[in-house]
Amino acid sequence: MGNLQARSLRVRSVSFTGSAEAYDRFMGRYSVRLAPSFADFAGIGPGQSVLDVGSGPGALTTELVQRLGSTAVAAVDPSEQFVAAARDRHPGVDVQRAPAEELPFDDDQFDAALAQLVVHFMGDPARGLAEMARVTRPGGVVAACVWDHAGEKTPLAPFWAAVHELDPDATDEAEMAGGRDGHLAELLSEIGLRDVEQTALPVSVEHEAFEEWWEPFTLGVGPAGSYVTSLDPEGREELRERCKARLGAGPFAIESRAWTARADV
Repeated sequence: MGNLQARSLRVRSVSFTGSAEAYDRFMGRYSVRLAPSFADFAGIGPGQSVLDVGSGPGALTTELVQRLGSTAVAAVDPSEQFVAAARDRHPGVDVQRAPAEELPFDDDQFDAALAQLVVHFMGDPARGLAEMARVTRPGGVVAACVWDHAGEKTPLAPFWAAVHELDPDATDEAEMAGGRDGHLAELLSEIGLRDVEQTALPVSVEHEAFEEWWEPFTLGVGPAGSYVTSLDPEGREELRERCKARLGAGPFAIESRAWTARADV
C-alpha cells in the first residue's frame, strides 16, 4: 500500500497554493458549470453591484461580468496567485486580496455578496458570512454554495471512496462547513439574516478518458490534490488504479450537486 495510511491529511488546514491554471484544470471545470445556476438562484441581474467572495481565478466572476459588466463586479480571494489571475482575466473588476472574514469594503456597498465553493474553506464560516452581510445593502442578498460532501455527491466522491478503501482513517471533506443538507441555511439564519431559502444545484461534467479526470489530482490543488502529492510513487499508483477500477477507462460523466442557500439582508 505504499505510504497511504501513514500520510493521511487533515483537510481543514489545506490552503490553495497551486497555480490558477492548475485550479482551472482541477475544480474549474466543475465550478464554471455551476456558476450560471448559482447566479440565477441568487437573482443576479442587470443594474446590480455584486461581490464575489473567495473568487479563486474567477469562475463565478466571469459569469457576473457577463451579466453586469466589469465595473459592477468586485472580487476577493486570500491567495495571491488567484488574485493576479482574476485581475488579468477581468480588467475593470475590483479584485483585492483578502479573506472572507475581513472584507476590505464599506458597509452596505453591494446589492449582493456571493460565495461559490468557498464557505467550507473559511477559517470562521459564520464570521465570513456575517462580513458578506455587512457589505450588502439592506434588501440585498447573501448567497453561498458548497458541494454535497456529506452526501458524497461531488466531483471528488469517486476519489475519496477509493482513498477510503486503502486508507480508512483518511480525513475527507464530508464534515466541512456547508457540505451537508441544510447547513448553509442554518449558518445564514444564525447570523440573523431573513427569508432564507435553500436548494440543490446539479452539475454534470463529461470526461472523455480516465486520465483526463485523474491528471488534475496530481497537481496538488486542494485537500484531494494535497493527499495525492503526499503519497510515494507506489501509493499514488495504487490509488490511481483503484480510482480507474471505479470509473473505467472512459468516457464517463461525473454527476454532482451543490447545496445552495440565499438570504435577504
